[in-house]
Amino acid sequence: MLTVSYDGTSYNGWALQSSTPNTVEGRLNDAILALTGESVQVIGASRTDAGVHAYGNVAVFDTKSTIPGDRFLFALNQKLPEDIRITQSKEVSVNFHPRHCNTEKTYEYRICNTQIPDPTRRLYTCHFGMPLDEKLMDEAAQYLMGEHDFTSFCNVESQALSHVRAIKNITVKRDFDEVVISITGNGFLYNMVRIIAGTLMQIGRGKGKPSDIKEMLEKKDRAAAGPTAPASGLFLMKYVFVDGIPEPE
Repeated sequence: MLTVSYDGTSYNGWALQSSTPNTVEGRLNDAILALTGESVQVIGASRTDAGVHAYGNVAVFDTKSTIPGDRFLFALNQKLPEDIRITQSKEVSVNFHPRHCNTEKTYEYRICNTQIPDPTRRLYTCHFGMPLDEKLMDEAAQYLMGEHDFTSFCNVESQALSHVRAIKNITVKRDFDEVVISITGNGFLYNMVRIIAGTLMQIGRGKGKPSDIKEMLEKKDRAAAGPTAPASGLFLMKYVFVDGIPEPE
């Protein structure tokens, strides 16, 4: 199992695509092939979109290599581009699948709330030039707490069988000129966090009131919620495997 940190700016998302090899998953596969001589396809816990960043995505793969599990990170990092790094590696049970277990995921969405865009933060925040009321945003966010049908906050191209998800915690806080949305849940739909961010920004600038979120949820209609915020502000922060990670037998 690999814990993977990456700057998603230059990549077409996590998932390997037939149209382009320039994905995080593709780079990991190439690095493992270069290291072990084995052609493998890693299984990622989260398929982040193009331009989305991560501190703690998780991937697993099978190997016959004799390299100790906790040493794989050092060897693979020598084969990876500098905008992808393995921060932890460990041997796990052959039956472990990161998408088929009880997890909690935490994302952050970072907004640069300045009149003029900051060029040094353009790749890692969403710029929003009008004043934002983070207290209104936080009040609105609390209506998302708990288990709901999040159809209104999901890309219409989603292929998920169910749009019911549970948000365990959500906060909106200001850190000087940055507004940070932090959200933890048991799973997220296609573009869900970015649509939540776009909706909260609209409320934070005075378009609508916090209680409007309740009506958006009830309508179960993508058109009822706000715009999809840019990918650059989104970070996958961490995964928690609630039931633990099974050790190798």
